[in-house]
Amino acid sequence: MKTDVVVIGAGVIGGAIAFELSKVGRSVVIVDKGSAAGAGSTSASSAIIRFSYSTHDAVLMAWESATIWENWAEYLGVVDPDGMAKFIRTGYLVYRTVGYDGESVRKIWEDIGIPYEILSAAQLRERFPLLDVGSYWPPKRIDDPAFGDDASGELSALYDPLSGFMDDPMLAAHNLVNAAKAHGAQTRFKQEVVSIDSDGTRIKGVTLASSECIEAPIVINAAGPHASKINALAGVLGEMNIRHRPLRQEVYVAPAPKGFKLEDNAPIVADLDTGIYFRPHPGGTINLGGTEPACDELHWIDDADDWRQETTVEIWETMMLRLARRMPDFGVPVSPSGIGALYDATDDWVPIYDRSSIEGYYMACGTSGNQFKNAPLAGIFIRLLIEAAEAGHNHDKAPIKYVGPRTGRAINIGAFSRLREPQNTSGTVMG
Repeated sequence: MKTDVVVIGAGVIGGAIAFELSKVGRSVVIVDKGSAAGAGSTSASSAIIRFSYSTHDAVLMAWESATIWENWAEYLGVVDPDGMAKFIRTGYLVYRTVGYDGESVRKIWEDIGIPYEILSAAQLRERFPLLDVGSYWPPKRIDDPAFGDDASGELSALYDPLSGFMDDPMLAAHNLVNAAKAHGAQTRFKQEVVSIDSDGTRIKGVTLASSECIEAPIVINAAGPHASKINALAGVLGEMNIRHRPLRQEVYVAPAPKGFKLEDNAPIVADLDTGIYFRPHPGGTINLGGTEPACDELHWIDDADDWRQETTVEIWETMMLRLARRMPDFGVPVSPSGIGALYDATDDWVPIYDRSSIEGYYMACGTSGNQFKNAPLAGIFIRLLIEAAEAGHNHDKAPIKYVGPRTGRAINIGAFSRLREPQNTSGTVMG
């Protein structure tokens, strides 16, 4: 068959790209190894919509994307018969600790006009009495004799009142793919791409494991944890200055104590002081993940099709006890409830939204972990990159920009180039 565009990956990023391209009249085929939209790494996302990044362009991208999530149905223009994901506002609390005092974020927020407060330890106690304000830096493993040491001081925090989360990340991806299909897009689930077809300079299409060839002048790699494998098939890894590869993570669900449920106005909490982040969730639970502190081994995966999906007792115990340290009233459950998941992470935790040296081949890679919130603009960026290339513009030499309607500020899409030098970020999922 022939089509204008093949999008590899039906997660939230691939869905957003397919939607943006199909609604401007391009024929799109979405190919995914999974059985449904968002069934891969998107389904394990905490789906947090926040604005705390280390770089100006990343903060602008998140701030502009947030208005789309808040007006989700209006943006899509189509009601999904399987339901619509919803934005839940909670506010976002970032502990100010060693190496992460929030100053760079605060300055960017002030420049853009994002509202925030700085809460002292006393104000934290009053506003969020279930949260401990002690400093336990650095984060420690539970086998460290110092894990149970008393606090060495007290922490303040940066708080923004407008952040929140989408209640169902997989449904959000489904909403995007459904909207793309309303504009004529087609889906091919349970199909694996085994060849990126080109003549070395120009994309011709893709070949599936079923031996079917889909002819297309444009192919977009939004394959999440499989993205590095797809780039290897395309033969573009050698030109990239930024690496990306699968990273195994574990995320958990635990009962929320009284006073830290959604109905209690509990916030999302980023706690690099102990090495965790957590947020309330519907049903009286807490979602919990790690922030890759130096004491925790990173589990990079060679093959995104060969890895352990079951949770690990040691990681579960560490996450639960870190949460109990920050929230003394938290009752540690007797057995783990969570999943193993894969991120597609870059060297500096900044994604790649870019073209390649092969005409017609584009990348939306390194997005897992902290880019769910930016999916709407990721779709717009890839569309703009394609339109610029078709107009003869060389993005590598003169990076294009996108002016956000919320701020009127220009976002440099070149900040997400495959050719960039590694950016100075937190070096964690917090970006």
